[in-house]
Amino acid sequence: MEINLISDTVTKPSEGMLQQMFNAKVGDDVFKQDPTVNELEDVVANLFGMEAALFFPSGTMANQTALKLHTNPGDQIICDKYSHIYLYEGGGASFNSGASCNLVNGTRGMITADLVRGAINDPENFHSPFTSLVSIENTTNKGGGACYEIEELQKIKQVCVEHNLKYHLDGARIWNALVAKKQHPKQFGALFDTISVCLSKGLGAPVGSVLIGDAATIKRAMRIRKILGGGMRQAGYLAAAGLYALQHNLARLEEDHKRAKELGVVLSKLPWVEKVEPVETNILIFQVKPHLTESQVIEKLKQKNILIISMGQGKLRMVTHLDYKEVMHTYVMEALTKMEF
Repeated sequence: MEINLISDTVTKPSEGMLQQMFNAKVGDDVFKQDPTVNELEDVVANLFGMEAALFFPSGTMANQTALKLHTNPGDQIICDKYSHIYLYEGGGASFNSGASCNLVNGTRGMITADLVRGAINDPENFHSPFTSLVSIENTTNKGGGACYEIEELQKIKQVCVEHNLKYHLDGARIWNALVAKKQHPKQFGALFDTISVCLSKGLGAPVGSVLIGDAATIKRAMRIRKILGGGMRQAGYLAAAGLYALQHNLARLEEDHKRAKELGVVLSKLPWVEKVEPVETNILIFQVKPHLTESQVIEKLKQKNILIISMGQGKLRMVTHLDYKEVMHTYVMEALTKMEF
């Protein structure tokens, strides 16, 4: 039995999800004639109280489309130094949009209104890049699944309004934040110009993300998606999986959070672990003692059929998900407890 804790993207569709995919009514989505894609877009837009949505094959493409929508070549994006759009999207901001990132030194991937205000370049100073966008990530990936308080996001919004900046949310794991903080999607829809949400992280769909915004913005997004090669034809088979995920897999995220916290408690007591980041959702990041390497720990766990991933600088990551069952959880906790170096 292999236990894969590398990411929450490793899940396989359940029987129920496969059946809903199999029965999906489809059409040509490039012509907006796929009824299941149209339904998914309507459902997600309504969930967040926003006007329109657009289905994408990946979260990276949805984010990159948002950056393109809100910037011109030479502009600058304010984001945390750990942001997915900066670290893990292949330099797409510069490649696709000709934009640079002004990296802010936040806490566990989260930034504040004061940090944003301090990072805005003077628009009258033509020597500096023109600041046009603030991008937030919630939950934070490299920050260990940390979640923003809605009050801080509202304060950042006020800074954006004062300085005429656009506001994007990389909400790849927003579902986890909503469950953990007992927040409502409409609270986020009221703040951001665009939001990207992922259906294949945590919720268990095989493919797909959705970009949400007002109708005019999403109409422009269709052109960018086309340019990036994101137009899909009978995509309703994939959209059906997303609809199933939203219907059945949202509330159960609490189980993932509970198991991640329990793993954190076990790790915090082990002599070879230096530090465990606070666990709020389904991502657990821990640091090993200086005399150990990440590869040593990864290899020893691999010998026990447990797969985890390195985050660099001595940090390791585990991510719980819907295919990580209780019997696996029990085995992993016992294996960790017995491990020696």
